[in-house]
Amino acid sequence: MTDDIEERIEALWAAATAGDEYAAAAAAMAAIDDGVPMETLLLDVVAPVQARVGREWAANRISVAQEHTATAVNERVLAALAHHPSWQEHPAPGRGRITVACIDGEWHAFPARLLAEVLRVRGWQIDFLGAQVPTPHLVAHLHRTNPHAVALSSSLGIRLPAAHAAITACQAAGTPVLAGGAAFGPDGRYARLLGADAWAPDARSAAGLLAAGPVPRQPAGRAPYVACHEYTSLTRSAADLVRGVMGELGQEDRPETGGFPESGGGEEARRPYVENVAYLVDFLRAAVYVDDPELFASFTGWLANILAARDVPERVLLSALDALARRLTGMPKALSALAQAQDVLRSGGPWR
Repeated sequence: MTDDIEERIEALWAAATAGDEYAAAAAAMAAIDDGVPMETLLLDVVAPVQARVGREWAANRISVAQEHTATAVNERVLAALAHHPSWQEHPAPGRGRITVACIDGEWHAFPARLLAEVLRVRGWQIDFLGAQVPTPHLVAHLHRTNPHAVALSSSLGIRLPAAHAAITACQAAGTPVLAGGAAFGPDGRYARLLGADAWAPDARSAAGLLAAGPVPRQPAGRAPYVACHEYTSLTRSAADLVRGVMGELGQEDRPETGGFPESGGGEEARRPYVENVAYLVDFLRAAVYVDDPELFASFTGWLANILAARDVPERVLLSALDALARRLTGMPKALSALAQAQDVLRSGGPWR
């Protein structure tokens, strides 16, 4: 079976990266017709292909356009599978109702969609709300439908403040919250910190947790988590911080930055650097929000690998961190997170 699954992964990978949704759907349908269980196809074929898409983009072996194309094809595969006749063989929705949604601002909807389809296979009635669900609209939906639980998905740590607001609002509406996605940390630490009732590392684990019984609610009267004032200050000054760092890095008389990025290429050349500096500020805000420097250090290491794959000198990232630190006097939590990232980056980092 292992060799068969690997062959199916390669077939779907080839179709997805070629942008051929018909070949991709045909490969998935053939697997079902050959007796591959729907859940196995979803979690052991489609999910690994999508994960590979992300890794190949990070390594600069496929472009952003190719990454978007492959993701769109994989989403079409999920939609096609939902209409396969084999669904008639699965139990009718009888376990209860689950709402699956992405945090406001979170556009990576594929993991949530995958969970929704796995839960359907397991006999749940699913309301899949998709990407970037505004919290007030999510709460209105919960009041209208009264689900057994809401599964909230987020892939980016910068969404943790929004996740906190969504978790609190859903619980206030009387609905227990199951959190999932890379944003909540590999061990679910941020899900617990922000008060989620449960956390699952992947779709299979989430489905098993829901099958075990009602999601236990957090005890009433539990002290709420409150972010420090530094987060508010960073949020207010975020745009100015990005402009200031970019202005300093663009000075051609600073050889340590290589005169980046205004030394050629104009506004178009600057855009990726502006986006990366903005991400640095946003992840620093999130790290301060949850009071965990490791969140920022992990992102910085990931970004270092992304930039290295695109032949951007490491000194550019180090200079950006230095420029940011000079603008954050009086913010000990932010400076601690920056110092940890700088130390690990200068020492070669565990991500090298």
